[in-house]
Amino acid sequence: MIIHLTYRSSEYNVKGYLSLPYGYTLDLDKLKAQVHQLYGKTEMPMTVITNNIDPEQKNITERKWPVLIYCRGGIGRVGQVKIEWLERFSRSGFIVFAPTYRGTQGGEGRDEFGGGDMEDVPAACRLLASLPFVDRDHIAAMGFSRGSINAAFTAAETSYLSQLVLWGGVSDLSRTYEERIDLRRMLKRVVGNPNKYPDIYEARSPICMAERIHCPVLIIHGSEDAQVHNSHGLRMYERLKELGKDVDLHWYEGYGHHMPVEVHIKAIERMFTWIRNH
Repeated sequence: MIIHLTYRSSEYNVKGYLSLPYGYTLDLDKLKAQVHQLYGKTEMPMTVITNNIDPEQKNITERKWPVLIYCRGGIGRVGQVKIEWLERFSRSGFIVFAPTYRGTQGGEGRDEFGGGDMEDVPAACRLLASLPFVDRDHIAAMGFSRGSINAAFTAAETSYLSQLVLWGGVSDLSRTYEERIDLRRMLKRVVGNPNKYPDIYEARSPICMAERIHCPVLIIHGSEDAQVHNSHGLRMYERLKELGKDVDLHWYEGYGHHMPVEVHIKAIERMFTWIRNH
């Protein structure tokens, strides 16, 4: 069961997906009541967008569940939340939540590629921690590609996260500007020129947040990643090791930014095994 819902981030109503473990269901009216309890009586639309082929039989509220927050990559319509990824993640025995970021899919505000939109993930944590069926001590975040900025910020600036996963993640946004000529126009428009605004690029770079990250970290990267060069993952891994952090690396030799389905599924299983062990 996957629900497209509205939640509050700063002054904006933004959107996200709540995906339940396979086979579980949730009464939408009860969820609305819990959301209203957090935000007041402001209308927060939510819609069930998909159910399992076999009707869900189990009630999610029977116990407390660990959570994975899936921080998407891209910006706007590029790199939107992948429903098939939500479905794969939801077979892990975790509740999965995926912010779409402000300004996307009907959400208010503007995605700044790591500006004010970084608050959308802590805001999602606050919502999840308020739900009675969520284990607030076991909330992990996985940042994919650009999503590493939003996930790492949440780990560095809040105490919500029990584990952080950076999958094919940008670690230094100024290097992305140099490496991805095709993204320069967007980055200049949204973030600015790194030569004029180096502080803004540093503030959006997970490698500059590393000292403030205190939860265990897993780096996942493919050796042939053409969208986010593998040096981003390696440099983040080395920086965290240098700081004495609890960090591991899952290196996928011969694979790029997006893996074949069978490899992706095994990488997801391996990621969740790591999360459970940490």
